[in-house]
Amino acid sequence: MGTPVEKLKRGSKILINNEPYEFIEINFVKPGKGQALYKSKLRNLLKGGILDRTYRSGESLDEADVHRNDGAYSYRDGDNFYFLDNDTFEQYGLPATIVGEQMTFLMEGAEVQLLFFNGQLISMTPPQQVTMEVTYTEPAAKGDTATNVSKGATLECGAEVQVPAFIKQGDKVKIDVETGTYLERVTS
Repeated sequence: MGTPVEKLKRGSKILINNEPYEFIEINFVKPGKGQALYKSKLRNLLKGGILDRTYRSGESLDEADVHRNDGAYSYRDGDNFYFLDNDTFEQYGLPATIVGEQMTFLMEGAEVQLLFFNGQLISMTPPQQVTMEVTYTEPAAKGDTATNVSKGATLECGAEVQVPAFIKQGDKVKIDVETGTYLERVTS
């Protein structure tokens, strides 16, 4: 016995062919005559693909056993990254093929969100922003006071980003993890 489609909303997770999907969109449509419909877009939580589906009013769907926990990035071992579940203190690994790009700005101990399906870790969501120290950047050129001048900088995680000319080695900067862009200098 599943859950009626009327009770599901954006963010709900269901099973389709024994794989977890999350509703990205779900819209109620009432045609001139006939039964009400729910047009939806779903994201496969294992493979990332998008699926368009239409469900009839009254149709039942099986909800997926998916839950999130707070966690922390522990370490890397070859092609695997390991995370600590803050609730159970268990370690879980994910291959670099799943989390690769997301790990660019994460240092050991960084807080992350862990996503589990049937008790198994399937993905990790990094924080939206991180604060990092600039370990190397060229000094600003004398008289370079234009506000839109930028230069390359290496962060403590080893990643390189573009920063404004006034940023010096040793400064702390806030970075948007998704885009890898400089947001602001952090003064503490």
